[in-house]
Amino acid sequence: MRVDILTIFPSFFTENPYFQHSILGEAIKKGALELNVHNIRDYSENKHRKVDDTPYGGGAGMVMTPQPLFDCIEAVKVKQKADLGTSGPVIYMTPQGERWTQPHAEQYAKKNDALILLCGRYEGIDQRVRDTLIDHEISIGDFVLTGGELPSMMIIDSITRLIPGVLGNDASHELDSFCEAFDRKKEYPHYTKPAEFRGMKVPDVLLEGHHAKIEQWRKDRLT
Repeated sequence: MRVDILTIFPSFFTENPYFQHSILGEAIKKGALELNVHNIRDYSENKHRKVDDTPYGGGAGMVMTPQPLFDCIEAVKVKQKADLGTSGPVIYMTPQGERWTQPHAEQYAKKNDALILLCGRYEGIDQRVRDTLIDHEISIGDFVLTGGELPSMMIIDSITRLIPGVLGNDASHELDSFCEAFDRKKEYPHYTKPAEFRGMKVPDVLLEGHHAKIEQWRKDRLT
């Protein structure tokens, strides 16, 4: 999967060890994930590379202006089409968006070869960008962050681990919390060796080797 990230802080991604190690790092090395980071300021026609201005109607804070965003998004879509023959949906991270869930991650992993993630800042982006170029508005929760970079990383992580071959054993994500097999419920408790630690014992049913009983025990503890 190809993901193009639009941000005014490209180093959050290009210099982030999170994308160099563990599962995401391996996915990039294997070619399962391709990250391309674009600095929105590079598309600004302002001589100071300015990308924000005061809001019409007054009020606190600044708003990201339409010109750099239009030019950046349109250029990235053209590049994706040239490279892949198609361009992916443009996702904008905002508290007003639809709550991101595991079914969203599954849908995007299955249906898209490319994504464009727009990381807003300040009080948000000019509404004309939202009305014209944004395909989906996504929120990761009912709280406000200083920008869309962290939500973008979460979305990338949640999608990438669903790409076949990324986890090594695809069954790992097929039996996760919120998976379809668990009716979107949270996963059951896990235990490992030793069987007793500081007086705390592993439930007997997990030690008896009776698979039907174990499966029922786990099913009863989905929440």
